[in-house]
Amino acid sequence: MRISEIGSPEHRPSHNDSLSQLLSQLECSIKEGELLSPEKPLPTNLSSDLRSTLSQLSSLVPFSNSIKLQIWKLSFRLWNACVDLSNAAGVRASSDKAGEEVVKLRQVSADMLLLAGNVDGVPSPALKSASFYYKTGLIWHELRRFDLAASCFEKATDLTAKLDVAIISDPGERKLLLDLNIARSRTAWDVADRNLAVTLLNRAKNLLSGSAEHYKALGNQYLIFGKSALSKIKGSGVKEALKLMNEALDLFEKGLSTARTRNGTEDLKASRSKCLRFIAAVHLQGEEFESVLKCIRVLREGGGDRHPCLPVLAMKAWLGLQRYGEAEKELRSMVVNKGVPESIWVSAVEAYFDAAGAAGAETTKGLFLGLLDRCHVSAGAAVRIAFRVVGEGGSGDGARVRAKVAAELVSDERVVALFAGEAAAKDRTAMHAVLWNCAADHFRLKDYVTSAEMFEKSMLYVPYNIENRILRAKGFRVLCLCHLGLSQLDQAQEYINEAEKIEPNIACAFLKFKIYLQKNDHNAAIHQMQGMTTCIDFTPDFLSLSAHEAIACRAIPVAVASLSNLLDFSSGKAMPTTEVAVLRTLVTILAHDSGCEQEILKFMKRAHLRMSELGPDCFFGKGEVGRRERNWFAVNAWNFGSNAGKEKNYEACAEFFRLASEFYSVVLDGEMEENSIMVCKSLTLSVSAMVAAEKQRQVPLLDTEVKQAIKLLERAGKTLSSISSRTQLDEDQATAIKPNLFFIYTFNAYDLHGRLNDLGSQQLQLVKTFASSKFCNPNHLLQIGLNASQGPQSNHEVATFALTECLSAFLSSPSPDYQNIALIARRLISVASIHRGETDDDAVYAMYKQAYRIMVGLKDGDYPTDEAKWLAVTAWNRAAMPVCLGQADAAKKWMNMGLEVASKVAGMDTYRSCMEDFVVDFAKKHAQIDDDGESK
Repeated sequence: MRISEIGSPEHRPSHNDSLSQLLSQLECSIKEGELLSPEKPLPTNLSSDLRSTLSQLSSLVPFSNSIKLQIWKLSFRLWNACVDLSNAAGVRASSDKAGEEVVKLRQVSADMLLLAGNVDGVPSPALKSASFYYKTGLIWHELRRFDLAASCFEKATDLTAKLDVAIISDPGERKLLLDLNIARSRTAWDVADRNLAVTLLNRAKNLLSGSAEHYKALGNQYLIFGKSALSKIKGSGVKEALKLMNEALDLFEKGLSTARTRNGTEDLKASRSKCLRFIAAVHLQGEEFESVLKCIRVLREGGGDRHPCLPVLAMKAWLGLQRYGEAEKELRSMVVNKGVPESIWVSAVEAYFDAAGAAGAETTKGLFLGLLDRCHVSAGAAVRIAFRVVGEGGSGDGARVRAKVAAELVSDERVVALFAGEAAAKDRTAMHAVLWNCAADHFRLKDYVTSAEMFEKSMLYVPYNIENRILRAKGFRVLCLCHLGLSQLDQAQEYINEAEKIEPNIACAFLKFKIYLQKNDHNAAIHQMQGMTTCIDFTPDFLSLSAHEAIACRAIPVAVASLSNLLDFSSGKAMPTTEVAVLRTLVTILAHDSGCEQEILKFMKRAHLRMSELGPDCFFGKGEVGRRERNWFAVNAWNFGSNAGKEKNYEACAEFFRLASEFYSVVLDGEMEENSIMVCKSLTLSVSAMVAAEKQRQVPLLDTEVKQAIKLLERAGKTLSSISSRTQLDEDQATAIKPNLFFIYTFNAYDLHGRLNDLGSQQLQLVKTFASSKFCNPNHLLQIGLNASQGPQSNHEVATFALTECLSAFLSSPSPDYQNIALIARRLISVASIHRGETDDDAVYAMYKQAYRIMVGLKDGDYPTDEAKWLAVTAWNRAAMPVCLGQADAAKKWMNMGLEVASKVAGMDTYRSCMEDFVVDFAKKHAQIDDDGESK
């Protein structure tokens, strides 16, 4: 600081001037406070101005007695102004800013007294100042400003700490000291400083001074703390509560010994009884049931306490000891006690039933009905009792017993009467919900008898009006379901008819459908199913559901009709399931019933038609799902065709195999090519079935049918040609393509081409192709050759080729089949004889010669004897014509062939001797003729 800034002594304000100026400022601020009105907002700077002035005054202490007295007066003026403001404004909430400003002014008033200190002529100035802090702290506590409240109480405690309590004679001052400790303890408790709170209460015992009122006040605070501790769930809370309540009980009993007035005694007795009741509650929470009963016994015997909670506590204690008889007595005593409120009685009944369970259901019902006779009971109480009796779910005999008792309870006319009128609408809805939920629980457990009974009782709480029409219809529908579950179909039909009268909808129509199904009235069920489509709220899902129900009841015609209707109804519309799934289900259902081949074929054809219209990807689906669906239809068409063939239903067999070929030929998204092998097999077998059906019905195929069959075989032939031309087949193809398939294809193709007046070249080419394939079998060639060698459509070229190839194959075998060889030789000779005639005698002779060479070297019996005899005899007979015509060379040729063959046949010795004699005679005769001719 510069020297020039230091004021001279002449210019400094004197001590008295400063004090007077500050007191004047203080008084002005207080006057401003006295003029405040609660209707106007309080200035927020008033308390801060006062505190600033007070802070400046604190630097001028000590004060003279007159100044102190002036400060005291100003403090009281400020305090009274605050009191007036509070009285005018009334009780303010903790969020009221104006209220907080008033409390701040009160605290400034208390601080003024603290600053002034003791004043001569004012009795007990410290206690008066402490009272200001005490009252201010109480208000801060109400505003839940616990820090400020604790500060006020601590300042008040400091002011009274040095006082000798023993010499204080004024009751109000002694009460102030006690209330101060209690208030400070309460604030410590609210900030969770439990130890300090209890310590302060214990200190307060030294301030009781033998006053019954003091004992009561301190005991009540202990009791309040005990109740607060009791709300804690943990075991430590129960122990703490019991300790605090015992302290309160001790104080109440001591207070009774000091009480001098009747009112004081009665108040303490009431507080003592209240404390004992809470102690009993604490023991009950700690499951110390014997202690509970002791407390109740003391209350009843000592003071004749008849508080409504005592029977409840006693009953719960007896229940805890599992002495249900005594608990029931306590419960029944409440029925005759008109002073017991309804809520307490209902709570007791709930507790009793929770402990006794189903065994107490009948007792609960009787007690409640007895209560109806004694006094008015609300509908809400009836709902609570019904809820407790019914329980929350469960199964077994206990749940059924509870439901039965509840049904008897709620159906009592007196109980039903409680819910009459609009005032009980909410409780009526609640009772209906309780009974409905109970019935639903038993329905889920398939206890339909109990469920039906509870649903019926719930209908008692549904008014007969338009607003509840839907609820009543719903009740009838669920009753229908219950009786369906019990197979009581007539009763079920009665209920659903009632429901339909109230609210006709798809649910009613569907339930009637179920009833017809269970009655096995398939025609009525189908008619009802068809009628469902006319309901306003109908959706295709119900047709699908109808099919499921019909399948479950094994009503195949109904299931088929439902799914058929689903296909027809949803044509071009959204369906609950895919069309391919519906068709698959239809086929599956029909497959379980014999004699449905035509129906199955109809839906298979429909599937093929829809596939063609929509495209494979749209009909079957894409990816793996589509492939599975495609394969299902293809495989089943194949299986149905196989079964039809075994049953000799060749017409259906042909259709199924043709459909199988169509399904197998479908190429879906992601596939490279069709299943050509299965397509080929299906086409081939389809044509075979057509030919078999022709023979079965003995009606020739029309030309159009023949041409259609040839087209199918041409498709199969392309696949066979492709496969047979491969040098190596994989394992699957080798397994799938069997020689029989190629033979069947060739045999049928040969037959059908012959019917179109084919010149034979196409037939010959077919057989040659077969003979050159990897799948050729000599036996198959034999069949083709035999077939071509006979009948009106015989083809000697095909027959000759097939039999010749077959003969070569048999001869090249390690173990030749001479039976077939002999047959082939005879047939070749026959064919040559018929188609070549006598003009090609050498060719026929060559075949005999080949047969003879085959026989050379064989053992007797290897070559069939009959066939060998036939060769010998026919060769010999062929010489007859040349002999007659005098063709000696030709005759000798055939006679020698006959003799050669006969020489290889056992058993022809006699024939051979005759033949030899004839040959000798013929030679002589021919030689003589020759000689005569030369002589001439």
